[in-house]
Amino acid sequence: MDFEKLFAEQLDTLRNEGNYRVFAHLERHCGGFPKAKNHGDGAKRDVTVWCSNDYLGMGQHQDVLNAMHETLDKCGAGAGGTRNISGTNHYHVKLEEELADLHGKDAALIFTSGYVSNWASLSTLGARLPNAVIVSDALNHASMIEGMRHAKCPKAIWKHNDPEDLDRVLSDLPANATKIVAFESVYSMDGDIAPIREIVEVAEKHGAMTYLDEVHAVGLYGPRGAGIAEQEGLMDRITLIEGTLGKAYGVMGGYITGSRNLIDFVRSFASGFIFTTAIPPAVAAGATASIKHLKQSDSERMLQRERVAQLRAKLDAAGIPHLPNPSHIVPVMVKDPVKCKQISDILMQDFGIYVQPINYPTVPKGTERLRFTPTPLHTEADIDYLVAALGTLWSQCALARAVA
Repeated sequence: MDFEKLFAEQLDTLRNEGNYRVFAHLERHCGGFPKAKNHGDGAKRDVTVWCSNDYLGMGQHQDVLNAMHETLDKCGAGAGGTRNISGTNHYHVKLEEELADLHGKDAALIFTSGYVSNWASLSTLGARLPNAVIVSDALNHASMIEGMRHAKCPKAIWKHNDPEDLDRVLSDLPANATKIVAFESVYSMDGDIAPIREIVEVAEKHGAMTYLDEVHAVGLYGPRGAGIAEQEGLMDRITLIEGTLGKAYGVMGGYITGSRNLIDFVRSFASGFIFTTAIPPAVAAGATASIKHLKQSDSERMLQRERVAQLRAKLDAAGIPHLPNPSHIVPVMVKDPVKCKQISDILMQDFGIYVQPINYPTVPKGTERLRFTPTPLHTEADIDYLVAALGTLWSQCALARAVA
């Protein structure tokens, strides 16, 4: 068997379809975000990053850096292993206390990433709760789907953001089913926001637990940055809230929050927690500092919203089509995988603008896009330059303009 040929053939298929992923070789500037150095083609060139999930630039915030430096000097680099083997570091405990307070829950548990927190938690709940059925929004993230797959319990899919269909699906389940309704608050590709109140009301009607992924909302929404559920006054009605430390909080890691028994249940049975090396103490300290800052500071959130509104208005004026949504995510629609990649490449090479093309399988074929995430640290001049570049390429690629 020629394994190399098998690998190469499937990679060639990806390239021919315009879906082959190329990673930008970037070096972030400490204190210079959203600027970075592009190391592509053996040269170093300055670029402006427009697609980072460091939504508020907290990865560069001095409070976060100071906390990490101080803890690195105190504790060294790594955690030393799993928390079961090497013990729970003091900074892990402090972070979990901060997260529980953020979401108004009894307890929290941190993981190495948001991906791991989703698949470990959902798989544990689905595998160990009696007669479990996970009822999933049709557009849930790959990490949630992976958790459902590992749970090996029945699952049911409801139409995206459709509480009436959720009600129908839950009504069709056996009376003895332990129902777990899993959904997100902000969906990262279209930027739409779930009708959380209506979903919770349907789940409560059927005695179902609710599992809410807030990874693209924590830090960004709500009076203290706890997410859409906080903004809507619904945190106390959600059974489990999952989030990340690697986006708006600017560090890395994932977490869940909930009742003390729920968190202890996942801690005691989730292999993705038990057998994984804990995040470094310095990372935990940096995340704690970021959460504390955003609990009391609203200026980053307000300026980000201003930048998002400015970008949308200028795209409209230039006739560049983008999906309308109430979130901070601005999907500019290209709808062609080859042209999407081509525009991304030219923006990087000729204009010093980095935005990653989003193609299948991340989004359905025919909905290819450039996903822009303006931050408080982008300037109005950055926005003007970006929109002018997009206008030029829209003409060169003969793409349709939006009609005002």
